[in-house]
Amino acid sequence: MEIIDKINSYVTQDDLWILHIFLIVFTALLVDFFQKRIFTKLQHKLENTKTAWDDALIHAIRKPLSLLIWMFGLSFSLDVMDVGITSTLRELAIIVAVAWTTVRFIKFVEKNILLLQEIKGKPIDRSTADAISQLLRVAVIITSFLVGLQTMGFNISAILAFGGIGGIAIGFAAKDLLSNFFGGLMIYLDRPFAIGDWIRSPDKEIEGTVEKIGWRLTIIRTFDKRPLYIPNSIFSSIAVENPSRMSNRRIYETIGVRYDDMSVLPSIVNDVREMLLAHDEIDKNHTLMVNFNKFSESSLDFFIYTFTKTKDWQKFHHIKQDVLFKTNAIVKKHHAEIAYPTSTVHLQNGIPAFEG
Repeated sequence: MEIIDKINSYVTQDDLWILHIFLIVFTALLVDFFQKRIFTKLQHKLENTKTAWDDALIHAIRKPLSLLIWMFGLSFSLDVMDVGITSTLRELAIIVAVAWTTVRFIKFVEKNILLLQEIKGKPIDRSTADAISQLLRVAVIITSFLVGLQTMGFNISAILAFGGIGGIAIGFAAKDLLSNFFGGLMIYLDRPFAIGDWIRSPDKEIEGTVEKIGWRLTIIRTFDKRPLYIPNSIFSSIAVENPSRMSNRRIYETIGVRYDDMSVLPSIVNDVREMLLAHDEIDKNHTLMVNFNKFSESSLDFFIYTFTKTKDWQKFHHIKQDVLFKTNAIVKKHHAEIAYPTSTVHLQNGIPAFEG
């Protein structure tokens, strides 16, 4: 106090408010600096814990707390300048800081829970977690907005009543937006696919991996790495296949041998069936068939119908390749050949092929 009194003796009354504002700003700067250092050390310690809540709370508080410190500094500066809105400004700053902290906390908790579940090897439903997180954040934002309006002196009852009347007009104007919203809600409830699933539609040219399910759009990454943005309302009117949820992958191939190999065809079919039964990657709990089924124009056709244990697309093709190579080896072992399209012209004795 003595220092301030001495300083006051050297400055005029007109210049004193500048000094007060400087001291307020300097104090806010110091408080913000020390809170950042304290919370940084706390965050480093809490990141090593196994719970998903503590470090998320610390991480969520840091930026909103800085905002709150500077908003209070601004309000005290306005008090010095005798501006009469400082109490409302402080209340709004608290509302914004609490809402921002809550939104960030929800986001970081979601991220931490998914990470911990992945580390533990437990199944993760990212779509449900994302939906719950978004709903909670929207609820916090709307509630904070209404509380902020009430703090500024607006009549919330009148606003809500107007919203009920105007909601009809808004509904007609934003019917596409609402249909996409409810389409996204149905995706979250029915869960025909989740983030990371490979999906395709026989009705539309849609195929790829689901990257994000939003309330308006679903983002699909096609196999040539292009992003595809699909309005959620589309999924209520089309059929969607989800190959990611298949239990097995199927091998269904037709192989033809020459007509000259008819005598060894039964042995070939039996050996191929035995090969599949002995194959480590073939699922014997599902249908396994190897049968001669057709006299084609240039070949005697038999088919292979079986299922692999794996669902992985790349591994499936390695297994299928191995099965086809082994089938070819069996055909050759019986001194037969895989047929290819040919034509044979039979000429009667004494009749030339061509006449000039």
